Amino acid sequence: MDYQWYPGHMTKAIRMMREQIAPADLVIELADARIPLSSRNPDIDSLSEGKKRLLVLNKADLADEAQNRRWEQHFREQGLETVVCNAAAPGAEKKIREAMKRLTKEKAERDRAKGMNAQIKAMVCGVPNAGKSTLINRLAGSAVTKTENRPGVTRGKQWISLSDGVKLLDTPGVLWPKFEDKTTGEHLALIGSMNDVNLDMETLALRAVEVLEELYPGALSSFYGFTKEEAEERMEAEQTDLFAVGVLSAIAAKRGCIRRGALPDYEKAAVMLLTDFRGGRIGRFTIERA
Repeated sequence: MDYQWYPGHMTKAIRMMREQIAPADLVIELADARIPLSSRNPDIDSLSEGKKRLLVLNKADLADEAQNRRWEQHFREQGLETVVCNAAAPGAEKKIREAMKRLTKEKAERDRAKGMNAQIKAMVCGVPNAGKSTLINRLAGSAVTKTENRPGVTRGKQWISLSDGVKLLDTPGVLWPKFEDKTTGEHLALIGSMNDVNLDMETLALRAVEVLEELYPGALSSFYGFTKEEAEERMEAEQTDLFAVGVLSAIAAKRGCIRRGALPDYEKAAVMLLTDFRGGRIGRFTIERA
């Protein structure tokens, strides 16, 4: 399946960001630590040309800890200031503020040399559901922006003043018109950066099974309490050679996702699996490797 999602408000958001970025001293880009490459919008590179950059690999608590360290090293070797964190957790604010100060040190010194208080403006951007509003609320120390665990909540621009002379511009989550390869869209769909209403959740759940079985074999059977043999028996019953179908069928049986005729309710099982995966209940997974 080819995953694409680029509603009209994203075109307007990119235009707004181009108009607003001129006074920004710093661009803070949020990516998802589970897919550090697919969750980086290439349009932000062109938008940020000539600006200081800070990459925040957010939701690190949902990602593989060893992979977090490797990705941080990878981006730092590219010369990109990188912070790995969970923006909602205590401690994230300090790490991000310290990185911001390092990147804007020269600007702050110039302001003070002119007898002015340091004034720093930073644009916060990233793909939908990356946690931008959560990060801003953490830095502000209060709920100054609306947050929900779904894409498309932030729609307009919003400047937020912090207590130390820093101003943050909260921007809508934006994707790009066409992905270079279908894996990018697939990964974004898996973590919830697209509107699920537009997706075939059963197909996406089967792909999630395939990815997890390849990278973290046994994680699903351990969490949901079925054996490989049970999944294989269900494959045979469904007359398919796709192991992922057997796994989803086994999950449906274990969690009571059954429809009339004692048949697996694949749609219900698919939604449950994706919800568990996205929420980190099954485990900490990184599906793109450094």
